[in-house]
Amino acid sequence: MSLKRFRGALLRFLLKRPAAITLGLVLTTPAAWLLVQDLPWETPVTDGLGLIVGATGLAFLLAGIGGRRPDWIE
Repeated sequence: MSLKRFRGALLRFLLKRPAAITLGLVLTTPAAWLLVQDLPWETPVTDGLGLIVGATGLAFLLAGIGGRRPDWIE
């Protein structure tokens, strides 16, 4: 799959508000759980992955809540 096709599929997915909100919650919940818990198997790698997954989940969540915005206002 080319990068342009993947980007288009991702943007079409984000325009579906319920799907974007659901995926945002699915990604944000484990990241928040890793942030709160102090687990013995945590390493800097899992901390970094938790931050990336959490930020991606928050971006999906905000895109789903905010919805589609016009390109310009007349």
